[in-house]
Amino acid sequence: MCLAIPGKVIEIVEENGLKMGKIDYAGSISRACVEYCGEVEVGKYVIVHAGMALSVLDEEEAAKSIAIHQSLAEEAAKDGKDIFDNPLPNKNEKKS
Repeated sequence: MCLAIPGKVIEIVEENGLKMGKIDYAGSISRACVEYCGEVEVGKYVIVHAGMALSVLDEEEAAKSIAIHQSLAEEAAKDGKDIFDNPLPNKNEKKS
């Protein structure tokens, strides 16, 4: 299953002849190729799959998508699962 979550472009650089972006997904930063999203710029939201930005979203559209994802995550967490039906880590459990 593929789940696309909007990320905010926080930086654009050229790398090996391609336009690359640093994308912020709620505090988690990843790199993605933004070469084929012509209107992409810092501050815009993009949908990324397999390291390639597929499209640019306006802020309102991104906010709606993020809210839906958050609501799914909260609903799944009630059952102790993530949105992929995997068990959530036990917060009281000591890490080894």
